[in-house]
Amino acid sequence: MKKILFTIVSFAVFAQVLVAQSFTVSANKRYILKEGKPFVWVGDTAWELFHRLDREEATFYLGKRAVQGFTIIQAVALAEMDGINKPNAYGEKPLIDNDPTKPNEAYFKHVDFIIDKANELGLNIGLLPTWGDKVFKDKWGTGPEILDEKNAKIYGKWIANRYKNRTNIIWVMGGDRNPRIGTSDEAIWNAMAAGVVEGLGGNDKGLLTFHPQPNKEGSSEWFHDEAWFDFNMFQTGHCRDAAVFDRIQGSYERIPIKPVIDGEPIYEDHPVCFNANENGTTNAYDVRKAIYLDVFAGAFGFTYGCHDIWQMYSPKIEAVNGPKTYWHFALDLPAAKQVKYLKKLIESRPILDRIPDQSLILENNLMAYERIQATRGNDYVFVYSVMGKSFTLQLGKISGQQCSAFWFSPRNGEVKDAGKFENKGTKVFTPPSSGYGQDWVLVVDDEQKKYARL
Repeated sequence: MKKILFTIVSFAVFAQVLVAQSFTVSANKRYILKEGKPFVWVGDTAWELFHRLDREEATFYLGKRAVQGFTIIQAVALAEMDGINKPNAYGEKPLIDNDPTKPNEAYFKHVDFIIDKANELGLNIGLLPTWGDKVFKDKWGTGPEILDEKNAKIYGKWIANRYKNRTNIIWVMGGDRNPRIGTSDEAIWNAMAAGVVEGLGGNDKGLLTFHPQPNKEGSSEWFHDEAWFDFNMFQTGHCRDAAVFDRIQGSYERIPIKPVIDGEPIYEDHPVCFNANENGTTNAYDVRKAIYLDVFAGAFGFTYGCHDIWQMYSPKIEAVNGPKTYWHFALDLPAAKQVKYLKKLIESRPILDRIPDQSLILENNLMAYERIQATRGNDYVFVYSVMGKSFTLQLGKISGQQCSAFWFSPRNGEVKDAGKFENKGTKVFTPPSSGYGQDWVLVVDDEQKKYARL
């Protein structure tokens, strides 16, 4: 009887360990796994989700994103839009007396609901314990600054302990603020991360990163060598045709190796460079260019964002930087419905052996607006041509004597045959169409693998 009880207890402990280690980094340090399988990060920046939506609205939002193929929702507990002074949809503020050591149970029960609802729908949460303006106030934030080294660690431990048994959370420190030189900012973030790790029960119980403002090195600039820091995250911002591939490549080559992702590329429906009067607003093509170039340059996944949705724009709230569409309707903007095609492409071939490889193409150094970016696995190649420009492919870099190829449209998932050929020498490929908005992916396979044509 004692042996049986011991076995039951041992199995229960083992099961808890499995739960706590739901997300891990792959053996080659390039990708993230969930329950041992490659996890394709298809993110949405719903920063104000916990703060501005009620439960019915949150359920509608999450359901829509699940159907559209998203896999992770990035949201903030202590939100940016005066999130500690303005209550949530139920009149609750997150903290008592704005004290990070005194969380308001009623507020966090709403957060519980949303995290659990996401899990029911097969979605994960990139959970930011706080937005960065709670560490220091700048022109974007509404403060007040409430976090220091001591209370940041206490709060980090508390929130991690609360959610340590949720299997659908990846932890994101930061929140759109870069640590300032000559201040305690880095120490505060390190303290919060230490608290999260302690609350989870150790460094191997969850994955952590940091969400910065745009910079050259992403969050690795400050935290790459920290034990808690599991993968690098960029924000490449809201100007058109940023050279996101250079930043991803720089991180990809950094030692020690850590996975990399762009956690906030250019948003759909956003004022270009924050100036709609002079530059207009972004469109689906702007978004597609950023996310495909990110992934093909070495990112393990990608994040979509929408100017109307991050702030949950509606008639009930104060707008920021001129959103145009209420969030309920913005859920169906074109790029939001097109992210499923990149997800489908990634999942259609072996993921863990895929690497960026610009040596595959002779035209490998073009500017962002006409960029041609290449990536490959052991037995397949993807080449993204931003404007449908022709390019010369160097063959013989994947397995097989014969190759088969097809064109894949990021706009609608359309497929067009590109023939069969010997896997040697070079070959020029011309996409089915070219010009503004005519982006295409060439998919080349080892013919013997008989991979599906999507």
